[in-house]
Amino acid sequence: MTANGATTNAAALPDGVRSDRGGPRTEWARRAGVALGCIALFVGFSALTSTFYQPANLLDIMLQSSINAVIAVGMTLVVMTRGIDLSVGSIVGASSMVAASMLPHGLWVGVGAGVAVGFLCGLINGALVAKLKLPDFIVTLGTMSVYRGAALIYADGKPIYGIDRTFRAVFAGELLGVPTPVLIALAIAGLAYLMIRFATLGEQIIAVGGNEEAAKLSGVDVDRVKISVYALSGVLASLAGLILVARIGAAEPIGGTGFELQAVGAAVIGGASLFGGEGNPLGSLVGALTLGALRNGLTLLNVPSFWQFVATGVVVILAVLADQTTRRRR
Repeated sequence: MTANGATTNAAALPDGVRSDRGGPRTEWARRAGVALGCIALFVGFSALTSTFYQPANLLDIMLQSSINAVIAVGMTLVVMTRGIDLSVGSIVGASSMVAASMLPHGLWVGVGAGVAVGFLCGLINGALVAKLKLPDFIVTLGTMSVYRGAALIYADGKPIYGIDRTFRAVFAGELLGVPTPVLIALAIAGLAYLMIRFATLGEQIIAVGGNEEAAKLSGVDVDRVKISVYALSGVLASLAGLILVARIGAAEPIGGTGFELQAVGAAVIGGASLFGGEGNPLGSLVGALTLGALRNGLTLLNVPSFWQFVATGVVVILAVLADQTTRRRR
């Protein structure tokens, strides 16, 4: 919205904050490169092991990647504003503990409580970054510890077992043979893409990430946009927490540890620029699938788990290098 209440649209934004999503050749080449890289990974592992391309294994890769994909969509929105959210893993743990503890009072009471925790945590992150002008890296690094500690205190360090069967059927069941976590991830990524592509908030997210000062001059409420993306990131992290609890049948206060790094990796591999202003929620799905396929393929090839961490880190670094190279060419 502008200062006088008018809606800000693409035409109203100056060139300095407008998105390239209509597509310079370099941007389309970059997006195509991400997809081709994922396809090449699948083809390569399929050639190395016949188990990899079996339908059951491919479905398992999608299922294993679904939690990371949901978090990565929220991370992509934050990264597009030139921010980062390192607290998402801790939000997964905190929200899942609250949700599990409230499930005995009703399915949707538990779900609502978990999502509310995620929203509140994201709101706090956004307020600290936008209103107090604190560095996003430091803020979310601090709240990562705070939220994890809060989860441990809330649960007295103990997991919660005996998760409601209906809850598990909703968040970890199947619909027409497709796991519901996969359908949830697809729906969330699709809705986020539509928001970025067509909604005013989506245009403003790109504007803030592209050039914050120019966005302010165009009438964009930068603080509101930043608070919104962190709140959305918190909500999506809480939804990922619900899926995690449903899948393993228990809630743990340490649940979600390390998820933030996987989400950042999926977002960057999927085309989100750490310099802000660029990103595609659908690309985060590709990024999550790429990381999931990498771990799955290496496991099938009996590669030790510690080498899998090395491989994941190398892939993320290469994605960042590709981002920098593309920007320099522009």
